Amino acid sequence: MQKHDASHLHYDFRLEINGVLVSWAVPKGPTLDSSSKRFATMTEDHPVDYADFEGVIPKGHYGGGTIMVWDKGTYEPEGDITSEKQLNHGELKFELHGKKLRGSFVVIRMGGPAGKPGEKSR
Repeated sequence: MQKHDASHLHYDFRLEINGVLVSWAVPKGPTLDSSSKRFATMTEDHPVDYADFEGVIPKGHYGGGTIMVWDKGTYEPEGDITSEKQLNHGELKFELHGKKLRGSFVVIRMGGPAGKPGEKSR
């Protein structure tokens, strides 16, 4: 999870699936309150080495602004279905093992076409 102060402050949530970071922008940031839902917009995949990126993207460039690593850890998909298949079906359930974010989470696609990890367009 990266805190990204671009045109609007948001958090970039990323999970490694099939060798890429599948990514979502979370405008209100993360929460551990299970009764509080967060809107997340799926964005383009990123290379895995981007997970450690901190710094400033110059204004005028895509994503221009300051980025810092807010949390880092591992995750496990819940159930017997792979993360990729869950994502393609529109509901990804997983358990996070981060320094700040720990516990069970779910990402649900609310509309639009299904994508596959590794595709450039979403």
